[in-house]
Amino acid sequence: MAEKEVVRTDRAPGPFQGAPYNQAIRVGELVFVAGQLGVSLSTGELAGESVAAQTEQALENMSAILDAAGSGLDRLVKTTVFLVDLADFAAMNEVYARHVGDRPPARSTVGIAQLPSGARVEIEAIAHV
Repeated sequence: MAEKEVVRTDRAPGPFQGAPYNQAIRVGELVFVAGQLGVSLSTGELAGESVAAQTEQALENMSAILDAAGSGLDRLVKTTVFLVDLADFAAMNEVYARHVGDRPPARSTVGIAQLPSGARVEIEAIAHV
């Protein structure tokens, strides 16, 4: 069995308020990326109030983490998107589609009651290395 390897990069925000998890874990040829909020690395705050701005930033953060793991957004196999308001689906989906290319991963989108820091979207992923 492949060993579990912690993936860490300074090009994306670290675990939320020192919580006990990692940005990602690589096992063999798969990398499991923790849920990413649209938090700007430079400010530590949400990238904006809109779901589009937060989705853009969340995917930029994810891209940096995947790069550190030897993967990329083009190698995503499964994502889960959490939305505070499912009415934001179209705006999120427009940004998401630009990032995942013409062979998008399998995806689930789930409506939830709340996210940390007032975020509107969170995205987690599994990618091939």
